[in-house]
Amino acid sequence: MAKVYDVPADLLIEKLTEILKKEDLQPPSWLPYVKTGSHKERPPQNRDWWYTRCASILRKIYLHGPIGITDLRSMYGGSKPVGYGGAHHRLAGGAIIRAAIHRLEKLGYIEKVEKKGRVVSRQGMQKLDKLATEILNELVVKTPHLKVYS
Repeated sequence: MAKVYDVPADLLIEKLTEILKKEDLQPPSWLPYVKTGSHKERPPQNRDWWYTRCASILRKIYLHGPIGITDLRSMYGGSKPVGYGGAHHRLAGGAIIRAAIHRLEKLGYIEKVEKKGRVVSRQGMQKLDKLATEILNELVVKTPHLKVYS
C-alpha cells in the first residue's frame, strides 16, 4: 500500500479536494470576505479554495504531525515588503486554519494530542493512504515504464 510520501502533492491535494467537496465539510459563512493572510493583497480567486486548503492542511498534518496551529500559520504565511527595506515573513490567517482543523476533526480525520498539537486519526490515515494507492496505480497505468516495488 502506498503512502502519502509516495505520490506528488498536487495530485493528492487535487483528488482530496474533490472528496472533501462531496462530504459534509461546510465552509464558514465569512469565507467570501477574507484574505488568507496579511501578506496577501486580495482574497483567493478560486471559488473552491476552502476545500483545497482543508486538503492541504490534512496532508501537512499527516506529514508533520503532531503539529500546532502556529506552525501551520508559519507554513502558509509569506513575505510582505516593508517600506524601503526587505520583505519580512508574515503569518497566515489563524481563523481559516483553525476553522478547517475543527471541521476536519468533526469528520474524524484529525484528532488532538494533549499539549502537542493535531495528528491524523486512524480513519484519516486510511483514507489518505487509500487515495495515495489509487493515485500511484493511475500513474503506473499512464507511464508503463514506471516500476512499483511492493
